[in-house]
Amino acid sequence: MIRSALLPLALMMAGDAAAEPSTEASAIASVRVEKAARRLLLLDESGHVSRAYGGIQLGSQPVGAKQFEGDGRTPEGRYVIDYGNPSSAYHLSLHITYPNKQERAHAESLGRSPGGEIFIHGQPNFLDTGRIAGDWTAGCIALANEEIEEIWQLVPDGTPVEIVP
Repeated sequence: MIRSALLPLALMMAGDAAAEPSTEASAIASVRVEKAARRLLLLDESGHVSRAYGGIQLGSQPVGAKQFEGDGRTPEGRYVIDYGNPSSAYHLSLHITYPNKQERAHAESLGRSPGGEIFIHGQPNFLDTGRIAGDWTAGCIALANEEIEEIWQLVPDGTPVEIVP
């Protein structure tokens, strides 16, 4: 489902270009997050970059794959965006299906929780403008609010996400 209908009416009334419905939504076939490059890419069906967003922000411990709740790492692997949350504590959020069965089993075999609630999202709602500096999430992928507004419109539920080191 394309979430453009869920985007707050206030954004559309303000004339924000990111809030305009896009005809390109069906062209986005996957999302690729390159942690070391601090880049999020929207790819078309041929694997070509349709949109690129630099300066993404990650978990407070960005090197290495997430293994446990509270480790401050962002997952690495293949996931899916399964739903969007227009009312999160962050400016729009897209849920990623971390952990998978293997990640859950690994953590539980060590008596730990793998964590969860990993999202691609904007900045915290308490922040009026700008961005928090550095890597600050608990494992999520954060962007500028304007960027998540565009991604929100272009990326439907069910879109594959690959997160690489």
